[in-house]
Amino acid sequence: MAENARKIAIIGASYLQLPLLEKAKSMGLETHVFAWKCGDIGETVADHFHPISIVEKEKILEECQKIGISGICSIASDLAVITVNYVAEKMGLIGNGISDSLITTNKYHMKRAFEENNIPAARCILVSENDIPDLSEFTYPLIVKPTDRSGSRGVTRLNSPDESIEEAISRAVDQSFEKKALVEEYIFGDEYSVECVSFRGEHEFLAMTKKYTTGDPHYIEKGHLEPAPIDETTKEKVIRIIFSALDALGIQNGASHSEVKICGEDIKVIEIGARMGGDMIGSSLVQLSTGYDFVKAVIDISLGDRPQKPDLNSEQRYAAIRYIIDDEEVKILENLKNEASDLLYASDLDWADDGPVVDSSSRKGYFILTSDSMERLLPYLPE
Repeated sequence: MAENARKIAIIGASYLQLPLLEKAKSMGLETHVFAWKCGDIGETVADHFHPISIVEKEKILEECQKIGISGICSIASDLAVITVNYVAEKMGLIGNGISDSLITTNKYHMKRAFEENNIPAARCILVSENDIPDLSEFTYPLIVKPTDRSGSRGVTRLNSPDESIEEAISRAVDQSFEKKALVEEYIFGDEYSVECVSFRGEHEFLAMTKKYTTGDPHYIEKGHLEPAPIDETTKEKVIRIIFSALDALGIQNGASHSEVKICGEDIKVIEIGARMGGDMIGSSLVQLSTGYDFVKAVIDISLGDRPQKPDLNSEQRYAAIRYIIDDEEVKILENLKNEASDLLYASDLDWADDGPVVDSSSRKGYFILTSDSMERLLPYLPE
């Protein structure tokens, strides 16, 4: 490493940050990772590890000022977004505003911003543990979820008033950092995510991803496919809505991951993260399907450098990921290895935790596929 190498702070040390950490090192940057010390991989891969919890933003700011960092970033973590933008704003680095990050990491405040800016979204109300909400004007089914968590944690669908709203609220509040939950009308339709990158308020569309979930009641994600099989007219309409939503939330710099549902011509925004999509969407699928180095773009932006502009006219491939939840996916993975091993890009299987799969963090593994033919991938994806 050059003696005068630029220094970058990365918030979080788990495997989710490993692509970011490895890319930064390959770019010749001096890497400083901040996280609670618990044996995560980033602790040993980083050039310098600082055992400070990612929520202790004031302590991280103090250390970053001593180090003299040139940029700060994180991927796939809503919790890290607040610290990233706090440090960036205090040090005059590229990021999004502190007040804006509080909106993008809280689903209720986000829905209020959508409503104020005419972004199509579901009707909702905010509740606490012992609230008995008046749902007389709401139409079932309903979704109850924490205001400030991701990864399907604490999410429940209620199909009728006969099902316990109190239990659903309690489950969501238990998972919430602020101990609050959102009750919203369920949106029918197919679910997708939209991956974008922004620099100084200019948004670039990268990919649209089809989502597969376990469905009712907890909607744990089972897989993703890029590019989503969707017509060009609908895709352009989605992009216009998402760009308006990014403006409404004050997302001007960095990656974003927007979740939408489409039913016929009706498009509604579920929520938006001012970060790269987790589940290896941003760190793997985008580059495999488009050739665009999304991780490098995130680093470039944090350093104040304009990222490469995506070339969406270049020849695209298909990329997908399927998560291992039970023996069914293990059998599918074995069939894939025997029948079409050339499709398999990567896989990981860990049965160390034999407990039930209750959210994204408790899934047992995954396998990633890529091909120039979507039809070859479909037999190995969820129905």
